[in-house]
Amino acid sequence: MDSKLQIFEGRFHGRKLFLPTGARPTQNRARLAVFNMLREIVNTWDKFSVWDAFAGSGAFGIEMMSRYPNARVYFSDILPESIKIVNKNLELVKPHLQEYRVHQADALALLCENGFGKNIDIAFIDPPYDNANLGIKFMQEFGKIAKTGAILIWEQEADKSVTPDDANWEILRDRKYGRARFLILRKF
Repeated sequence: MDSKLQIFEGRFHGRKLFLPTGARPTQNRARLAVFNMLREIVNTWDKFSVWDAFAGSGAFGIEMMSRYPNARVYFSDILPESIKIVNKNLELVKPHLQEYRVHQADALALLCENGFGKNIDIAFIDPPYDNANLGIKFMQEFGKIAKTGAILIWEQEADKSVTPDDANWEILRDRKYGRARFLILRKF
């Protein structure tokens, strides 16, 4: 495996992950920084649910599983190849005792049609950089049904990023790492 994508902390520390063809994975350094920012929030929670909504390789969700065995993790991606890679990466870490689900589905459709996000505590979105409107639409729709205190982590292309103007969300963190910008938002 030539991938440089790996798990940083927890019980799956050091495991390298497979990548879907043509994937744009979140840089290891940026993912590590996001998890450091989340630590102060998540460490106070007993059980919680996480949604890796545009999963790709599933690295964000698997890192959550590695660090927080009390997290129930959901993965979704519209691409069949990505779902195969997520399942392959889950086989590498064998999280037998942890709750998780993998959905081959459009994240926005899951959110809008099924109300999937109403019980989610943390959603991570990194829609394709060339479709910023998808991130905006996801944030708006998630804001309508998310519970108070839910966290939305939104990775955007730094050069084309948008700052949300939505009364449902407060910005907790706004950081740039290379080509990526990360917003950590909390639902009012």
